[in-house]
This record gives sequence, structure tokens and C-alpha cells, in this order.
Amino acid sequence: MSTEAASLDPAPPRDLGRRATGIVRRLAGLVFSLAVTFLGLTAVTFFISRLTKIDPVLAVAGDKANKQAYDAAYHALGLDQPVPVQYLIYVKRVLTGDMGMSVLTSNPVFTDLIRVFPATFELSTVAVIIGVLVGVPAGVVAAARKGRWQDQVIRVVGLFGYSVPVFWLGLVGLFLFYGKLGWVSGPGRLDVVYQATMTPITGVVLVDALLQGNWDMFTNAFAHLILPASILGYFSLAYIARMTRSFMIDQLGQEYVVAARIKGNSFWQAVWRHAFPNILVPLITVIGLSYASLLEGAVLTETVFAWPGLGLYITNALFNSDMNAVLGGAVLVGAVFIGINQICDFLYKVFDPRLRTP
Repeated sequence: MSTEAASLDPAPPRDLGRRATGIVRRLAGLVFSLAVTFLGLTAVTFFISRLTKIDPVLAVAGDKANKQAYDAAYHALGLDQPVPVQYLIYVKRVLTGDMGMSVLTSNPVFTDLIRVFPATFELSTVAVIIGVLVGVPAGVVAAARKGRWQDQVIRVVGLFGYSVPVFWLGLVGLFLFYGKLGWVSGPGRLDVVYQATMTPITGVVLVDALLQGNWDMFTNAFAHLILPASILGYFSLAYIARMTRSFMIDQLGQEYVVAARIKGNSFWQAVWRHAFPNILVPLITVIGLSYASLLEGAVLTETVFAWPGLGLYITNALFNSDMNAVLGGAVLVGAVFIGINQICDFLYKVFDPRLRTP
């Protein structure tokens, strides 16, 4: 048999079996890791809720409930069972999509989370896009011009983003850009006239407006979104720019950058073509963590701008002792972190072939 014909032969059955076994093992490891993470997440949130001084029975039965009504609610909530048994019952319900009823809205918590999460997703996604588009180039420029005025300006801007409270910046932004200049719309996601005519499809208003071909609604939604997204994006870009600068400074000191310059590449070609690709893996981690933090940490921004998202929902639930809603929101936040970590693991292998399993 010729060499050309042998090269076209399929892989031996033994090699195929090894590959299949490896794939099954990796999938089993992934499922096991997700299961352990989920159990740890639910356990922490559940037992912390039981250690708080908030009485969930009073939230259901009311402050003026008599002993008979209190005992009935106590039994209905399963609080007469041992705490480990309560946890197992809670995990079983969560796995079936039952997170209990919200005292505040009288709706299933799962239904409420589906309703409010798209608003937070929309706000955080636009914010992290702003953070990446501005923060990454800023960090690269700061590293390339280390010690010069460009570096100093970018570092000061980033330091300001870390130091200023988000609620103060949100209030100042509303006063200046909405109250005084009128460049943006006020709190909320849409004006009242569009809220009555909008047909929810995905829950993301910008996408729904495009799908319906309603450009007036899209413009109105963007006018409401741009200010809170820019404020969140500012905090995101401050973190991303700082980490990008640190990664790039390390790479620009490597010998391969000097070799690229000797071969005739310009300074910026050496920066972007040779040094920048080598920071993509750690940069993906930074962006993923920033995105996850925005999804779960936009509480103050959503409160200031009356943005009907997950952060505002959890805040109102805490104020009303609605522990089912608080637990459900915490589990969703944890699930978001798990999902983003898995996406980052996948992107690592896309951008770094050395991490791919042969």
C-alpha cells in the first residue's frame, strides 16, 4: 500500500475508542463539577438565609397574625422540619423550577426572575461592551506609553472610576445629562406610551424593538439605556484597562517583541500583532469576571435609575423580607457565574491551542 493511500485510511478503532473515552470522561467531569458547584451554591445561600433574623413566616402571615395562623404558615413553609431536610426539599424544588412564591409580587419566583433578568442582561451587556471597547485599547496604550502623559491620564481616569461611588455618579449623571442638558431620557427602560404598545419577545427591549421594526421605540429605549450603561461601563473599563496595562507591560518586556522589531515590524505592529495575542487568555478571564460582576452587582445603578432588573428585584425583596425571592435571585446569580466560567474555559481553548486536548 502506498504512503498516499495509507494517509487516507481512517484512524484505527483503538484510537477512536480512546478519543471517545476521553470525550466521555471530560463530559462526566464537567457534569460532576457543575453539580458540585450547584450544590455548594444552593447550600451557602440556603443556610445563610436560615441564619438571618428575618422571619419568613411573618412575611407570609403578617405581623398581626395570631398563634394559630402563625403555626399554620410555619408548617406550610416546612420550617418544622430539620434544616438539612429543608435544604434537600429546596434543592429538589429548584431542580424542577420551583423556587417558591414571592410574597412581594404573589407570583412564582421563577416567573419573576424570567421577567426581570433580561433587563439586567441588557444593561450589563451594553456596559461590558463599552468597557471592552474603551478599556482594552486604553490599557494597551497605557502600557505602550508607560510613564508618559498618556499612561498618567489613563491611570487617573481608572483610579477615578474605582474611587467614586456608583450611586453618586448616577445621581450626578441624571442631574446633568437628563435634568439640565436633556441629552438622555430619565429613569426606567421606556416611556409610558411605549410600555403600553410593546410586545415582549425576548425581554431585551432593544432587540424586541428591532424585531418589531419599531425604530421610535428603539431610539427611546436607547435613550433610557445609554446613561446607566455608560456609568456601569465606566467602572468596567477602569478594571479592564488596569489589568490590560499590567498584562501588556509584562509582554512588552519579552525578547520576542525585540525580535519582532529587529525583523522590521513597527512598534505598534509589535504591540498588536505579537504582544497583544499573548494576553488574550488572561484578558478573557478579566472580561468574564467583569461581566459576571455587572450582572449581579448592578443593584445601586438599577435603584438610582429605577431599572426593573434583577438587582432592583432582590433589593425590594430584602426590604420586604421576601426570602424566596432573595434565594432565587442568589441562585440565579450563582448560575450566571458558573455559565460565564464555562464560556471562558471554552474561549481559552479557542485562543490558545496549547490548552486543547489532543
